[in-house]
Amino acid sequence: MRHVVLLLLGAHLVSAGTHSLRYFFSAVSGISDFPEFTIVGQVDDQQFMYFDSKIKRVVPKTEWIRQSEGADYWDRETQTSIGAHQVYKVNIQILKERFNRTTGVHTVQVMYGCDWDDQTGETNGFRQEGYDGEDFLFLDLKEMRWISPVMQGIITVHKWNNYRYEFEAKKHYFSTVCIEWLKKYLEYGKSSLKKTVSPQVSLLQKSSSSPVSCHATGFYPKDVTISWMKNGQDHDEDVDLGQLLPNEDGTFQRSSELRVTPEEWKNNKFICVVEHQGKTKRANEIGTKPEQAQTAGGNEEAEVSSQDALTLAVKDVAAGLREINQSLNKLIALLASNRSA
Repeated sequence: MRHVVLLLLGAHLVSAGTHSLRYFFSAVSGISDFPEFTIVGQVDDQQFMYFDSKIKRVVPKTEWIRQSEGADYWDRETQTSIGAHQVYKVNIQILKERFNRTTGVHTVQVMYGCDWDDQTGETNGFRQEGYDGEDFLFLDLKEMRWISPVMQGIITVHKWNNYRYEFEAKKHYFSTVCIEWLKKYLEYGKSSLKKTVSPQVSLLQKSSSSPVSCHATGFYPKDVTISWMKNGQDHDEDVDLGQLLPNEDGTFQRSSELRVTPEEWKNNKFICVVEHQGKTKRANEIGTKPEQAQTAGGNEEAEVSSQDALTLAVKDVAAGLREINQSLNKLIALLASNRSA
């Protein structure tokens, strides 16, 4: 299958650097009103396709893929996804018996994909699998072997490590086929998408005794640095950096919280500094317009975000399968809302 997994919403934004094509397969048992099987595909952390076992079809999630591929493509991907559903429906039952947990809610998740650096040409492929929130299998492409950190996975490791022809097929897929499709998808989306979107920056505080949150949102690509200054000096004490999270339009958001008393805030000058794509924005007043942004080409005024500090419940899947499984309840809620084509 030309697929692999991930989860986000919105349009794909192309920029220079490392690009990725990934897919997540999620099999769930023990939840009657939720699909047994879902697939989400992403390019550069942006969702472009979706499948689940209730709608029984693969659907586009961006205009660029909808306009670039015809009915044959979607029919072919749908049939492959239906076949994958049957495989993982069996697999989850096998694992339930192997772990001796045949009742309750159980999950199998698979993440695989490839990365391509358009500057150096370097490529990379990966595949990892998890069961009930824990790592289960890893594919080591360099050593050409499967690895399992748990005893229940040893049976699968011994079996799969004997399929040498499968290793050659996977090596070819990750180094060639996956990269070719990644480049094709990047070409599909490049003409209608922006390369860079600067963040909106604002300071938020629920009450005078709450931490001060520096909230950067609406930026792309996702690499951003948020730091604090106190009286003109770098300040990293009592600072908590939040996770990178997606917005529905394909951009990203991130927050950094500063734990400070009202007296400290009043008697010192604290500034939040947000750096993104060579531009710097600063904010120093809670609930008001931040200072002007200093850029390489001049000044750019940062707008006050009207958004609250509430964020989407999807974690950065690049952080790994473990974190995704640990937040399964939130992932289930998002997938359920995403089912309508």
